[in-house]
Amino acid sequence: MRIPSKKDCFVLIYKMKMPEHIINHSIQVSRVALFLTDQLTHKNKTGLNRDLILAAALLHDITKNRSFETKENHAETGGQLLRDLEYPEVGDIIAQHVRLQRYNGFDMFPDEAEIVNYSDKRILHDKIVSFSQRMEYILERYGKFPEHREKISWLWNKSIELEKKIFSYLSFAPGELTDKIVACRPIENL
Repeated sequence: MRIPSKKDCFVLIYKMKMPEHIINHSIQVSRVALFLTDQLTHKNKTGLNRDLILAAALLHDITKNRSFETKENHAETGGQLLRDLEYPEVGDIIAQHVRLQRYNGFDMFPDEAEIVNYSDKRILHDKIVSFSQRMEYILERYGKFPEHREKISWLWNKSIELEKKIFSYLSFAPGELTDKIVACRPIENL
């Protein structure tokens, strides 16, 4: 499996001319994703691939800036970009950062795509917020038409299930996430 290093990720971020606010958002998504990965690994000795999660979290919005003009689906095009660069596993996770290909039940331990997907839903701009705050923002920003609101509502319900699943393996509640991350992971230690 080929995974771009953190340095390679930032080279690609700058090559794609990601604006600073999207870079900051991606760094915060990475912080949440790595924290959850470390907590899940510590508590449950999982086989989560930390390097894969870091790369996918840093690059999840790699084509978002251009999508404002092209109206492309940035999850799909970002995933394809990484596949084209011969990072297929990273591309597969990026393609699922908005909506997972499948929502596994509680019987399966969270995987890398679920961690990145959920982590993105906890960051509003560059701040860690509650899941409901982020989803309310998404509904307000992208729910202009009834069919969009319906899709967002479906996604909201599926993401609530995902949050319950992830936190069923942890010893703290979703509302404690911000304080836990701030206490243990300075941003420069990504």
